Amino acid sequence: MKKILLPIVLLFTFISCQEKFPVLDSWGSKNYNLVNQDGEKVIFPHALKGKVSLVTYIFTNCPDICPLTTNNMRLIQERMKKEGINHVDLYSISFDPEVDTPPVLKKFAEMRDLNLSNWQFLTGDKKEIDDLIHQVGVFAVKGDSTVFEDGKTIYYYIHTDRISLVDKEGKIRKNYPGSTTNIDEVINDLKNFNE
Repeated sequence: MKKILLPIVLLFTFISCQEKFPVLDSWGSKNYNLVNQDGEKVIFPHALKGKVSLVTYIFTNCPDICPLTTNNMRLIQERMKKEGINHVDLYSISFDPEVDTPPVLKKFAEMRDLNLSNWQFLTGDKKEIDDLIHQVGVFAVKGDSTVFEDGKTIYYYIHTDRISLVDKEGKIRKNYPGSTTNIDEVINDLKNFNE
């Protein structure tokens, strides 16, 4: 009897997870050559395989949405540690790679005292980044710039505000609004996500 019940329980668990977390999108079969904040090569989304991930899209000069999204990722990471959720990696991909070089990303993380033990900030070639974000419907359009007398330029992007829950196969299962994410919802989803 036990031999029969186990496959039935596993089947219902799988079906339940499929219904609650349907596949929304993926990066397709293409891999992108990116680098992290330490200048280490990261093949994306191949690097996601085998672990559940949260992926967000930012640029370091952002004055509003990206700092809020980054802080929400920090809060999620802290709650994961507190609640013993250790099967999740975090990724922040810059869609402004011409400015957001590895040293800039590292400084961005250090200034915010972020824990990089399971969190990587990624950048790369502009064409690859544009293709990567386009694959999953993330948009980043450069807006007006202001140039000051000292030569400093401030610019903005109109961009998608998103944190994506990604399964062990690199498929996006759920999207959250990055800057206004409900931390409890994300934590509960991570606890219930068995893919």
